[in-house]
Amino acid sequence: MNPLEVIGFVFGVAGIWLTIKENIWCFPVGLVNVIVSFFLFYEEQLYSDTLQQAVYVVLLSYGWYAWVFKKGDKKKLPITGLSLNYWLLLIVVMIVVAFGMGTLFAKNTDADIPYLDAGATAICFVAQFLIARKKIENWYLWLIANAMYIGIFIYKDLYLYSTLHTAYFILAIIGLNTWSKQRKIQNA
Repeated sequence: MNPLEVIGFVFGVAGIWLTIKENIWCFPVGLVNVIVSFFLFYEEQLYSDTLQQAVYVVLLSYGWYAWVFKKGDKKKLPITGLSLNYWLLLIVVMIVVAFGMGTLFAKNTDADIPYLDAGATAICFVAQFLIARKKIENWYLWLIANAMYIGIFIYKDLYLYSTLHTAYFILAIIGLNTWSKQRKIQNA
């Protein structure tokens, strides 16, 4: 088993758990996970996932900033939802990004499963952005992406990462339930 996979697994589970708990440490822990995953995915020719990890560095940094420097005098950034128009815009963005990245990597690299990899990556980009904004819908996107990644990583014989994404899937259900309850409390 690749040591990068083990390190990524540990920091990945810890990062999601801290996100569920709305703990600011989810961002630095997540940064360790994405840096390790960057190198692992490059080795495995999953170039959309490699790019995803690089983008995560930016999104995690943005999220860290947004959670620390929230708007107004609120103690913490509130959990909110998306409008239908914003959802539709994000769906279009995910489709365009998935098709664009899939085509780029299919035509210009030796990428394995470029369109499936790019589709999961596009969903993750939007989900991570929504975490930074504390939008509850991020958890729905994580459920979809993690289901896709379970299959991708089994196909690539990355069984620990497949297990990790199974754990992420379960944690996304917990996250959705926890944030839903927290949202009701904050709105009361």
